[in-house]
Formats: sequence, C-alpha cells, structure tokens
Amino acid sequence: MQSDTRTAILVVDDDGDIRTALEMLLSYEGYEVWTARGGEEALARLAREAEQGRAPGVVLTDVKMPGLDGVELLGAIREGDDPPPVVMISGHADVATAVDAMQRGAANFLEKPLEENRVLVTIRAAMRERELTAENAVLRKQLGGRWELVGESAAMRALRDEVAQVAASEAAVLITGENGSGKEVVARNLHLMGPRRGGPFVTVNCAAIPDELIESELFGHEKGSFTGAVDRRVGHFEAADGGTLFLDEIGDMPLAAQAKVLRALETHEVMRVGDSRTIAVDIRVIAATNADLAAAVEEKRFRLDLFYRLNVVPLRVPPLRERIEDLPALATHFLEGMAERTGRRPRSLSGEALARLAKCAFPGNVRQLRNVIEGADVYADGPEIEADAVERILSGGPSLGLRVGPGDEDPFRAPTFEEFKERSEALFFRRKLDEYEGNVKRTAEELGMQRSHLYKKLDRYDLRR
Repeated sequence: MQSDTRTAILVVDDDGDIRTALEMLLSYEGYEVWTARGGEEALARLAREAEQGRAPGVVLTDVKMPGLDGVELLGAIREGDDPPPVVMISGHADVATAVDAMQRGAANFLEKPLEENRVLVTIRAAMRERELTAENAVLRKQLGGRWELVGESAAMRALRDEVAQVAASEAAVLITGENGSGKEVVARNLHLMGPRRGGPFVTVNCAAIPDELIESELFGHEKGSFTGAVDRRVGHFEAADGGTLFLDEIGDMPLAAQAKVLRALETHEVMRVGDSRTIAVDIRVIAATNADLAAAVEEKRFRLDLFYRLNVVPLRVPPLRERIEDLPALATHFLEGMAERTGRRPRSLSGEALARLAKCAFPGNVRQLRNVIEGADVYADGPEIEADAVERILSGGPSLGLRVGPGDEDPFRAPTFEEFKERSEALFFRRKLDEYEGNVKRTAEELGMQRSHLYKKLDRYDLRR
C-alpha cells in the first residue's frame, strides 16, 4: 500500500545490508529514505536537512554502532527542539539496552531479524503518537487560557469528568446554568476536546437577534429576498459546517424559528431565505439556557420535540455560590490572564481581599467575579491587591448582591442623586426579572422594551442569570 505523503525516515545502521533492505521497503511504501552509517553521520544529515527546514518523521537507529552509538544518538536528538520519534533496532543481546533507551525517551524498539509488517506498524504508531502529542499540546494551550474549567471543588471535578466523557461523542448537549456561570466555557471545552476541534466553533446568541431576523441569521439569505438583503449571506448553520454550532440562550428563540431549527437538525439540511435549494450541513449542536425549558414547554413557549432533540445529554454548570471554595483559583486565573495581556507580573490577592470577596453572593457568578477583580487590579499599587481596592469596587455602584451590610440597596440611603437613580433602576429590573422567573423575553414584553435594550440594562447591572 502506497503512502499518500513523502514523509522522510532516517535509517541509521553500520550494516549496509540492513540499510539497503530498509531503504527498499520504506521507499516502496512511499516514504523518502535518508541513510547514515553511524551516529555522527546521522547528526550531520539532520543538521543539513534542518537548514532546509526539513526533519524526518521517524529515526530508525541501531543500538550498537562504532563511534556514536544509538543510545548516544537518541540523547543528542532529544536535546533539540521538537525532536522526531526514535525507534531503536537491537540484536537479541541488546534488548535490555533498547528497553533502557525507551526509558530515556525512545518511541519503541525493533528486534533483529526485522519483520517487514512489524517495521511498518511501528513507524506508523510512532508518527501517530507524535501527531497526538502535538495536538494535545495545542489543546492544552487553548484550554489553559480563556476556556479553562478552573476549580478543584467537587462540583467542578464532576463537571470536568462529564465534559471529558461527553466531548468524544456526536450527541447534542443542553447546558443549563445561571448567566455568568461559564456555559460557553463548557461548550468550548466540548468542542476543543472532541473530534470536531479542527472545525469552526460558531456561537449564536438567540436572545440578541430580533425575531424578524433570526431565520436569516441562522440559515442565511439570498440577495433581494427581503428589504435590506443587498447581498447573499451565509447563515450560522452553514458557517458551522464540519464543526460545532453553539446556540446560546436557546430558551429565547421564537417558536416559528424553533420549528425550522428542529427540521434542520433532523434533516441535516438548511434552506436560505429566498432560495428553494437545500444545503447539506454536518454539525454538532450544543445549546445553552438559563431558563427552565421544561416549564417553557408546559407554557407552550418552547417546542417539546425540539427540547427532546437538544436535551440528549444534559449538563448543569453550578453557580459560583455552590463552589465558593474555587474563588482563590478563579482569582489567580483571572489575574494571570490580565498579566499576560499586559506583559507584567501577575498580582495576587491578599487574605483579607479574598475574605471580603468570599462574603459576596455574586448573582452574576464567575463573570461578575472577573469584573470585580479586574476593577480592583486597577486600584492596586504593589504586587498584592489589598482589601481596600476590592472594597472600592464593591462600594462604587449598586450592590446587586455584592454588598453584605443591611440597607445597602436602599435607594434612599444613596449619597448622591445619580447613585439614587442607579440603585432604583437596578432594583426595578432585578425585581421584574424575578417576577418573570428570569425569562428575559417575557420581561421585555411586559415592560414594553426591546429585548436588546433590556439586555444592555442587565449587563450594566450584572443582572444576567
């Protein structure tokens, strides 16, 4: 069977017959073969190829050779940047040495006399292991930044285990949790840890799109299909082809759009607005909501069939108050991220500052904690953020669950008229949101407000749930 690529293999052996036999075998399989009679010649060849930006996919080297032997060659290769996997070739008497070389970093060993299929299988396994190592390094870098699931509480350990298990599947996932708790972070982990990580991750905030435009946003439209459609537009379903579509705030999607989303998920096809042709899409769908979808189904605000289609695997993200022991780790994570962006050393929080934060209810969850820490960092002078810097942020605006003293939310205790207006407006929206059980769409309708305008208010006062 011919290989599709011209990956180079470096064969190092002082036995000319073995070099020739391996060169013939590997060349027939489609590999480019480099040969060397010893360790010194092998290092010289590697140096010459490196100057041309080339490196072998695998090095096959005999253990016993005059001059620089195979174990010494292994050590020299592994001292370089991004070293290729090294497979040791040993005679029966050298097996113990080959095993020792594996403990020093060799990928595997082959015992003489060499068997063709065993050689090929070992080479492919070594190259695949290297690919996986590179992929895992990229994945760790991606997950170690903005999308890391931070915390060692029992709740977070359980969530990480669930995410790792679910990520490998193609099943639809419904993520529930309060606003700011980290639902998008969970969705990103599911994508980055799954088989579609090389494809796009497309986020759609269903609550932020006006009802009359949601079909166009999701499925795209043709030029002239409606007033304002001056060009053809690719919808989010098409944009996510080969990857993951994240439907955030799915509970706020209009009923008319729900029916079309359900059809797209069942048929794996979409139709642009103004077009009669269907377009095949290959996507994994992850949805998230802070609403009680089961209650929305009973109230005829959400389709039961779509609920079942999305809720194949349910995942719940705990609010910060249920894992307050993760607060120090979260604070460190945010401070390190801020320092990396600004190019300076990360600050830490003093014990008093952490104690002050631990007293807060944090209705805005992890997002709210991050904002408070970023604000406190602005007022910090030295390497440590003290409690007074935290207090300055917590006392600088409407409390919204952050302050712990009696009467802090009372507008009539405000020191200025501007503060009075801020506290009054924040209390009004919070109570209205509580009245309608956190349903932003219904709250906006009852208040006679545009949903997008209400979202701005909720963001301003950290009231998103």
